[in-house]
Amino acid sequence: MSELETLLRSKIKGQLHFAKEIETKYLTDFVGARVGTADAYVKALDEEDVKNTLVIANSTRTPVVVRGAGTNLTGSTIPDGGIVLDVSGMNRILNLDEETLTVTVEAGVLLKDLIEYVEARGYLYAPDPAEKNASIGGNVSTNAGGMRAVKYGVTRNYVLALDMYKIDGTKVHLGATTYKYSTGLNLQQLLVGSEGTLGVITKIVLKLLPLPEFTLNAVLAYDSLATGIKNVNVIFNSHLDPTAIEFVEKKVIALGEKFLNKQFPCQEAKSYLIVTLDGNKESVYERFEKLKNVVKANGAIDVIPLDDENVAKDIWAVRGAIARAVNASGLWEPVDIVVPINRITDFVSYVDTVTTSGGPRIVAFGHAGDGNVHLCVLKDDIADDLWPKVLHETMEKLYRKSYELGGVISGEHGVGKGKRDFLLQNMTSEQRDLMVGVKKAFDPNNLLNPHCGYAL
Repeated sequence: MSELETLLRSKIKGQLHFAKEIETKYLTDFVGARVGTADAYVKALDEEDVKNTLVIANSTRTPVVVRGAGTNLTGSTIPDGGIVLDVSGMNRILNLDEETLTVTVEAGVLLKDLIEYVEARGYLYAPDPAEKNASIGGNVSTNAGGMRAVKYGVTRNYVLALDMYKIDGTKVHLGATTYKYSTGLNLQQLLVGSEGTLGVITKIVLKLLPLPEFTLNAVLAYDSLATGIKNVNVIFNSHLDPTAIEFVEKKVIALGEKFLNKQFPCQEAKSYLIVTLDGNKESVYERFEKLKNVVKANGAIDVIPLDDENVAKDIWAVRGAIARAVNASGLWEPVDIVVPINRITDFVSYVDTVTTSGGPRIVAFGHAGDGNVHLCVLKDDIADDLWPKVLHETMEKLYRKSYELGGVISGEHGVGKGKRDFLLQNMTSEQRDLMVGVKKAFDPNNLLNPHCGYAL
């Protein structure tokens, strides 16, 4: 028995597995294309298990990869030896405080469970990532965005405070249960989007909003993507206060339709915008009528209100199933490049040229309201031995173009293992020095998720 195994067995109350006993699902991510190795798997029962795991890892200089629900798409939970620390079992909603409009949760709480819990009590947790089976700790670690980011912002905007453990086992409380914070460095925000490289988040205090009285979704149909995207600024400039604006081409939505056996309206369209409005019911319908008139005057061939809640759920289900439909079709690489909203058409057009000039098939869709373009690069029938080279060359082209257009390589998925090289290629030495300096302050021996992003 190794020293690591002996120490873990003596201190950990939760589940323990070692080497070949560890199931493959704990060594990969949602895509499953890459599988790592680990010496130990710890499913923490509580904060004491987290603390003891980190103390042991630090004393033995053993790397630690933190994971929650395992829905990440960038390889951030794929270990290269060491310990996999699973916090998904720490999944309690600890407190909803109606006086401060906050909810306190453990890191392993699933997004869908949090949404259901607060909405049943008349409140809204505004961030709305498509993957509802993700953990809140994972959402915080990647600064997850989602469809409602247009109106409400992203996860970062709702993290007021958190508890985290440093690699030496020290527990630190960061932030405060206040809506304003200008008291020294805003350290809790350093943890948001850090992908487990700075510490292990165990508890989070999140801001809530009153649940809107009414929500109306609408499908806007167009004869081209370019026309649809041009309407995004038209919608913003018309003061319609949209909650979400999604774009998707017909050829892409067909994947979700087939996967779920459901159908989008206006089948003759070539592209769609899906728009959500919320608020007072009378105001919502007034804004919808204005929306309909404005977009029809700017090229929309149809505007379909989704008054039936079940129909609306079906439409969003089809939109949300695109990645799962692609995943079921074979090997693929997910991408979540973000560009300025006025360059979405330019970027998607460039993606088409990559495919037509001999590259792999690429599916594009995303958040029109904030420029976050999701791509699925599909292997299809490309030979196994050629795929790594084809994929790398394709990613280089796509990421280079994103920077040329004023964008960056990730809007909400994070960097992880899959994008690290591309991040470093496009980062200035000054930027990297600052990030490395922060990393050293929290984790001087580079043991926490050392394969992610800017890690040493």
